[in-house]
Amino acid sequence: MKHKPATNAKPPVWRQDDGAPVSCLEKLKVLNENHAEIRQITQDAFEDALLMGCSESQVRGALHELVDALSNPYPGTARGTPPGGGKPPR
Repeated sequence: MKHKPATNAKPPVWRQDDGAPVSCLEKLKVLNENHAEIRQITQDAFEDALLMGCSESQVRGALHELVDALSNPYPGTARGTPPGGGKPPR
């Protein structure tokens, strides 16, 4: 399966738990900036691994495992909002 280069990847339409799109421009700005940063860091790490002779499929698997292992530090709160409201820490 051929993948698009990361530089062409567009951020998703960010959605709330109920499926409604996130509409706050500041939230969208942060989400899109985070997406772009993660995309670039991941692309750099992927290319480094390939240049060092790693298997492409193994590296992709390792990156998927990283995402799958992420934990939600705000379980049970509305839409991931930290207790007391406000912006989650970065």
